[in-house]
Amino acid sequence: MIWRTLAGQVVVSVGLAVAGLVAATAAAADFGTPGGALPGNVDAVTATLRQDRHDLELLISYGTSKGGSAGHLALAIRDDVSGDDIVHSANFYADRAPEHERDFHTSDLMLRIPKTEYLFGTTSSLGPKASFGLDFGEVYKRSVVGVRVFGVPAAEKRALARYFDSINDDFHRRASKTEYHDDEIRYDYLRLNCAKTIGSAFRFGAGYSDLEITGARLFSGRPVVAALNANVPTEMAIKLMQQWDARGYTMDVVMYRKYAGSPFVDPREDEKIAFKDLPNRFPSVLSRDFRRDEGEYEDEDNLFAIYLLDNLNRYRVRIDDETKRLEIDAVSSPMPYAEATALARESAGDDSRNYRQRAAFQPKGRRLGED
Repeated sequence: MIWRTLAGQVVVSVGLAVAGLVAATAAAADFGTPGGALPGNVDAVTATLRQDRHDLELLISYGTSKGGSAGHLALAIRDDVSGDDIVHSANFYADRAPEHERDFHTSDLMLRIPKTEYLFGTTSSLGPKASFGLDFGEVYKRSVVGVRVFGVPAAEKRALARYFDSINDDFHRRASKTEYHDDEIRYDYLRLNCAKTIGSAFRFGAGYSDLEITGARLFSGRPVVAALNANVPTEMAIKLMQQWDARGYTMDVVMYRKYAGSPFVDPREDEKIAFKDLPNRFPSVLSRDFRRDEGEYEDEDNLFAIYLLDNLNRYRVRIDDETKRLEIDAVSSPMPYAEATALARESAGDDSRNYRQRAAFQPKGRRLGED
């Protein structure tokens, strides 16, 4: 009994020491930076969102460059055991480049990350080489749109998770010429990127045989040719939404707003720009909008995507700048998908024509995130 009591005291003492160290580290780091404090109210907001019993959530991250910014695409699968969704996200740095192997987390091509950590975390379960603003803490760097999907069979969710595991198996054994890719399995910004890996899991893992996945190829070593045929996050998202509607699944949208005050500057990036000063661009489709500045979208396909997601928007989630608490606002009741699509298509067509004519007009559509 004495040994057990003393052992218990030692464990408690060590636990308190570790807890104190973690608290001191968080207190020393600025809010919105690695090691900083988490926003207050995260658990309550997460619980509120999970009450709706969605099965999947397609996470579309905004772009952070002035032009040609396609953003990022990841898929969260509901996990009732852990009480959080598990995000499956293609690892931008798993391209076998020696400098990436040295400086970044490259153990897997398809990462598995708890959604709360992926969106709001300031430390990573992947380890110290994980990339802040990409592998965890996305909202400190850019906004994220979540397309939540309801009515997905459990067998389909299991098939998706298994397929992501199989992509990792292919990556580890350096496989080539698989059913989803005709070269070595490693990340490639144009040829095996985030959009292609997510689309492949649905096409080959979940049986979406008519889901179109483009095959970007390099001709004469010219990357511009591949770019014209690359899979793009927003375009893949629209294709998947069409597939879900055809299967009778329902959808709504959660807008996770960027926290606009992060002073963090990624020391591993060539351009030393604080997260708060990075552009926060809706991820563009392949169009003339690639040359435009943040928010200045005139292409019909981009406007359609922005309007469609707004028509389906149910919640906005944001970090209050003063209280540093996570807040959730109910926007409205989302439209049924067919109605949302028809209205977005009509508004995008009319507005795009007016933009081309350089006429003064009041846009018919409302862009996602606008008040």
